[in-house]
Amino acid sequence: MQGIKDVLKIIWKGIQLFKSMIGTLFFFLFLFILYNAFFTSTTPVVPKSAALVIDPAGYIVERETQKDVWDILFEDKTREIPETLLRDIGKAIETAAHDERIKALVLNMDYLYRAGLAQLHYIGGKVEDFKKSGKPVLAYGLGFSNGSYLVASFADEIYMHPYGAVFLTGYGVWPAYYKSALDKIKTKIHVFRSGPYKAYGEPYLRDDMSDEAREANRVLLDILWGEFIEQIANARGIDPAAFRASYQTLAEDLREVGGDLAQLPVEQGLIDGLKSESQWGEYMATLVGNEGSDDGYTNIHMAQYLEATANDAVFSGTSGNRIAVVVARGEIIFGENINGTAGSYTIIRQLQKARLDDSVKAVVLRIDSPGGSLLASELIREEIELVKASGKPVIASMGAVAASGGYWIASPADEIWAQPTTITGSIGVIGIVPTFEGTLDAIGIHVDGVGTTPLSGDFRLGRPLSPLASDIIQQSVENSYAHFIDMVANYRGLEPEAVDAIGQGRVWSGRAAFEFGLVDRLGNIDDAIAAAASRAELSDYQVKYFEEEPGFSEKWAEILTARAGFDLEQTRWRPGAVESFMLEITRVIERLGLLNDPSQVYVLCEMCEVR
Repeated sequence: MQGIKDVLKIIWKGIQLFKSMIGTLFFFLFLFILYNAFFTSTTPVVPKSAALVIDPAGYIVERETQKDVWDILFEDKTREIPETLLRDIGKAIETAAHDERIKALVLNMDYLYRAGLAQLHYIGGKVEDFKKSGKPVLAYGLGFSNGSYLVASFADEIYMHPYGAVFLTGYGVWPAYYKSALDKIKTKIHVFRSGPYKAYGEPYLRDDMSDEAREANRVLLDILWGEFIEQIANARGIDPAAFRASYQTLAEDLREVGGDLAQLPVEQGLIDGLKSESQWGEYMATLVGNEGSDDGYTNIHMAQYLEATANDAVFSGTSGNRIAVVVARGEIIFGENINGTAGSYTIIRQLQKARLDDSVKAVVLRIDSPGGSLLASELIREEIELVKASGKPVIASMGAVAASGGYWIASPADEIWAQPTTITGSIGVIGIVPTFEGTLDAIGIHVDGVGTTPLSGDFRLGRPLSPLASDIIQQSVENSYAHFIDMVANYRGLEPEAVDAIGQGRVWSGRAAFEFGLVDRLGNIDDAIAAAASRAELSDYQVKYFEEEPGFSEKWAEILTARAGFDLEQTRWRPGAVESFMLEITRVIERLGLLNDPSQVYVLCEMCEVR
């Protein structure tokens, strides 16, 4: 017995020693991070003569995805697709235009992963404003795609690496379709729609695009591609008809330059020349000099520039009057913001704060959303009505996408602003209920029981959807669509029949929506803010974004990881083609998981992402 006790004592002492070692290790790790956070950090300094490099990485977003402390501390940030705030890009360019230290603007889109068309045009507009300062704008890239070239086209000069390529593949909508896969695993996705153009749910019911969706998408894509061609034609002095025709002779044209993908865009007039990175640095040094830079010329990147100029940033005004900006980004869900979604409770809380804040004189609702839960959208709309009832004007500003539920929450605004390439409309309603009774049956799991009503077994993932439940959902969808039509007609001063004719789930460009009367004005968020100020009769004001602040622990985690060298703004990674495709599949599955409307009724646009 004594021997057992001795062994147990030894084991216990070993455990205690191990705990002590682990605790000591974490303590010294904490001290190391703390030291880096407060004793090795330095605020960037803007050189006396430099180029500002606009180099957004990852996704361009209207609002950053909120993260908890564990995500901040322990996610693999070297493989995480970063996010760049659109307003940060605009702010950096605006500030640089008036900064005598900035002698030129450089656009580098090499690590841009994805952005909405309206966002890209917004950046282009900021570049055009910057040119009024008389400073040159240059673009350089290792290669260019649709989005990166669109931004680059606003530059005075465009250069590319000799082994790069300009792939302007055109715009397209190419969703994956899952019917056969779902049939193989015996899974059913029950979809109820209110119009032939409401394409949400098609990928679960078909293996190809319907004729109605194909027709609507073709019209939309032609308009958006026309905007693209108009921009590059004007910027590069290229005949639009010749550019369109070049796709028919692409192989022959490439053969004439010996298959050199880099030389072809030079011949086509799309870029001004080819330069290696060292040659590019030498060229830029002739414009801004080269003092203490590893890039071959004196520069400061956007993230560092914003940090360096944060304390001397110029506000819109000096008075105590504010215009509140509330951002609805991502799918509209019932609840709080999670994983880049627009949570109804979160947005309502922000609108309430703006409504109850006496310093706020007007509200701009910035929308970048394909819609989502009908109930969540309606709750947001009701809060917007309360803001208006308080005497504060509300202006809706549409970003890249403001469709379906995104249009629902825009509709009550005093004015609706969209950019020409905004994707909007999609006035329609769907119901969607997945069931897995066949899948479970195939692996030997069976659900059975009794209930008090014919509906008691419905809406359970392991049970089939009864004809009664299907009938109820379809009637609810049709009723909600009728309400949607009447609501838009009332707000927009249109006849319900006219709204129905451009509704039925059909997606439109911002320019087309303006012509139909769904949108009041064409312009960006700056124009919408100016309109809000005009309605509130303000000549001096400040712009305040009403957003959820990270908690104490999240703030500390951000400080510690950033100072320790894990700042996401420094991430320069983007997924390859295979990984991008897998991310798309994962996103589709995640979107299904976000469908949390209590009535299973949604105002959501499936095909609103154009690339």
